[in-house]
Amino acid sequence: MRVAVNGAGGKMGAEVCKAVQGSPDLHLVGGVDPRERVLQIGARTFANLKDALEAIDVDVVVDFTTPAAVGQSMETCLEYNVPMVIGTTGLSESELREWQVRALQENWKAIIAPNFAIGAVLMMKYASEAVRFFEHAEIIEYHHAQKLDAPSGTALRTRKLMQEVHPREIPIHSVRSPGLVAHQEVILGLPGQTLTIRHDSNNRESFMPGVLLAIRQIPRIKGVVIGLEHILFTDI
Repeated sequence: MRVAVNGAGGKMGAEVCKAVQGSPDLHLVGGVDPRERVLQIGARTFANLKDALEAIDVDVVVDFTTPAAVGQSMETCLEYNVPMVIGTTGLSESELREWQVRALQENWKAIIAPNFAIGAVLMMKYASEAVRFFEHAEIIEYHHAQKLDAPSGTALRTRKLMQEVHPREIPIHSVRSPGLVAHQEVILGLPGQTLTIRHDSNNRESFMPGVLLAIRQIPRIKGVVIGLEHILFTDI
């Protein structure tokens, strides 16, 4: 599969480029960086996604950009009918629903995941299963100081899954600090006891198995799939 990385100059984008290059069944054909930094990725580089899709043959675009940029990137890939794997967070629930409708109407596909770490997906699953037995629940998420959105997409996704079986509002607390990467804990409480479910990503390599899985699953999906759990726990 021919892969282009949108946001290749960022920390996550650079890690994706490295992971794709290390996979014998994937081929990195391009990287996009709007700041036009010199990228040592062993592939052609472009200042914008449209130029990349005009110039090279791409099977899938992996997007780790910004909340402000991802919508236009999706429009561009829809125009060129190139599937996407999206790790950029910040799209609202209504925007996600609109994209699911449009994708089916226009025969386009994408996998959007707030977190590609396998352990984080399991944390969300276990929290949604456990919360039905507890009166009280809260979410605390910790991220590096440069993260643009708060609460994180992972925290919002966790709360959404939990509140499908738990009628009470679940608070989210966000911490942004140097020295952190991506961490989350769900604290569940009953009189006399608590249960804490926690996941820690200590480096960006932790997200790569999930990203590579999503890339490889793109040919099998229809429309827009939201959440890596639909790939891990179900037969698409």
